[in-house]
Amino acid sequence: MAVTGDPQALGQLLRSRRERLAPADVGLPADGRRRTAGLRREEVALLANLSTTYYTFLEQGRPVRPSVQVLDALAAALRMSAAERRYLQVLAYGPGESAGTGAAAGAGAAVTAPPERVAEGVADLVRRLEPFPTYVKGRRWDVLAANPAARELFTDWAALPAAERNLVRWMFTTAAAQQVYLDWEAEARAMLGRFRLAAARHPDDPDFAALIAELHRDSPHVRDWWPRHDVTAVGSGSKKLRHPRLGPVLYSHVVLQIADSPDQTLVTYSLVNGAP
Repeated sequence: MAVTGDPQALGQLLRSRRERLAPADVGLPADGRRRTAGLRREEVALLANLSTTYYTFLEQGRPVRPSVQVLDALAAALRMSAAERRYLQVLAYGPGESAGTGAAAGAGAAVTAPPERVAEGVADLVRRLEPFPTYVKGRRWDVLAANPAARELFTDWAALPAAERNLVRWMFTTAAAQQVYLDWEAEARAMLGRFRLAAARHPDDPDFAALIAELHRDSPHVRDWWPRHDVTAVGSGSKKLRHPRLGPVLYSHVVLQIADSPDQTLVTYSLVNGAP
């Protein structure tokens, strides 16, 4: 059966997670000083009930196809989060395939997606949510619509050239983002982790490849963090932001998937009561 995922990236993920764990983290006895950080391959294999040879093949990026049971065992052994487990599955099977079945639709075909459009009803909702900062981002995290409150809080997306209306690009290549996000490094790491999970679902999309190459070229943080294979689940929560008129404030935000365009999400912010 053909391998439709990304064996090299899968191996890199496994190695990075193995190197982050100490024996005590997984209930193994410490056995003195080690030449390298983390668990040994044979220890991961033992925890996952695999042969050391098979696990080594996976970590080396060999074109083998692990079963869903093997992936579950590895995820448990390496103490992976829910987002990391999803990322592991995408790397093993490809984005368009359910775990352990069938070939990924369109695997290996480099296809440029058509330009994204926001449905008029969604655009109208964004406008009606004023004065709550609200925007819609697309599959590649391009900002497709934003109300005046969002443009005031973050940046005037409509005033930027079309190629620069991208949330990740703005986060990592502008000084303005570091002024808006009071905890910029933590927020930037989390955003890159969410974007990485999205990018893994579009491995043959040249638009994603071009953006990732641009980020590596222009951001030393991306060059440093990308090889770590950190991923973060998309979700609602709170953020400390600096508003140009109100100063530092605490916002809660909600993330909603657009039913008719699943790659698009609407994000809306509101002030938390009692925020400084």
